[in-house]
Amino acid sequence: MKESTKNPKLIFEETKTVKFFIALFYIFFFSYDIFHYYIVPIYTKEGMVGLENNGLGFWFHIAVIGLLPIAIFFIKRGNPYIVKYIFLFSFAFIEMINSLLIYVGTDKDYGSGNIVELLFLFFSPIFVNKKYFWTAALTMIGKYTIIGSILQESNVVLPIITFFVLSVIAYFLLTRFISYIDSLTSVHLELRKKEKLAVIGQMAAGIGHEIRNPLSSLKGFTQLQQERYPNTNDYYPIMIQEIDRINSIVNDLMYLGKPKEIKFAKANMEEIIAYTLSITQQQAEKQGVTIETILEGPLPPLECDSHQLKQVFINLLKNAIESMPDGGKIKVNVRVLEGKKMYISVDDEGYGIDEENILNLGEPFFTTKRDGTGLGLMVTNQIISDHNGKIQFENKLDKGTKVTLILPVIQK
Repeated sequence: MKESTKNPKLIFEETKTVKFFIALFYIFFFSYDIFHYYIVPIYTKEGMVGLENNGLGFWFHIAVIGLLPIAIFFIKRGNPYIVKYIFLFSFAFIEMINSLLIYVGTDKDYGSGNIVELLFLFFSPIFVNKKYFWTAALTMIGKYTIIGSILQESNVVLPIITFFVLSVIAYFLLTRFISYIDSLTSVHLELRKKEKLAVIGQMAAGIGHEIRNPLSSLKGFTQLQQERYPNTNDYYPIMIQEIDRINSIVNDLMYLGKPKEIKFAKANMEEIIAYTLSITQQQAEKQGVTIETILEGPLPPLECDSHQLKQVFINLLKNAIESMPDGGKIKVNVRVLEGKKMYISVDDEGYGIDEENILNLGEPFFTTKRDGTGLGLMVTNQIISDHNGKIQFENKLDKGTKVTLILPVIQK
């Protein structure tokens, strides 16, 4: 996983993990050396009790202890991420120098190393960091490879093979840790999104209900005035049009607050497309936009709520038209693949969508339009999801946007 040096929670968790790692490191390191150099020789009566004479001796342990104040310094500075690398590289370098001083120029068989080296490898799943895992694995294998090359020793083959096998095990554990954390993160984000939608829905239902009543009165009085004085004011049609626009926004809010019950029935896609075109044709002509429709072959019926699908296509076509203020062409293509799925694409020649915004499309109140509400695509997403379909956005920056809907068809 990618490390962050800014998020306080991640820094806090990394600090706790590093402290635990340092404690285990020194426990393993000193326990192994005491056992290997002082206890084993006494009971086996082989070799000298104590550290090797030709190596760094106690300076080796002093150098390793010297890593502790360095680690404390970086932890206090708020950068615990570098500590594990300091311990890894420093220990590998010091241990390699110590081994070379002991064995270079002698006939003794190589037999150095410390069990703490395994800690570097097996702690990578705890750090949940693939970069650290690969660094630790290659560092340990590289250390023994260099020692073997310099000493011309074959005894390093066993440690190299051991580290290779253990690396495979550690990598499996690491990937499982990362997969589990990603799953938890995904579930957490989904729950937060649902909670957010629930709050928005409650708020939207209340606002929509309060607005709809006076809105109906305003539209009624405006239409009445227009009928009484048809030739005295050119602003009545504009007022009615804007009231209808407000009513459309209120309908979206009401849908969020209490989604309409889906009434599935057999519907003809040709009729749904034709109805949608008739609704949007006037707006398209005003902006110099032409709509080309391609229906490939006879289309099987859909099991759907035709009213909701009409709302979906109206939203998509309006978005396409509004993205081309200077005119252009919209291509609507409908086809069926393998008799199982119906593909409907709406391809415009507008200004397109930035890549970083595509993932946010459909989020509550997210919009790239100056006077947009961010509700249209959200409602569209919900309707398509309720129909067990999928919606995909393909960006062609400065060349347009292609929206593709995938809906299941009735199996014969």
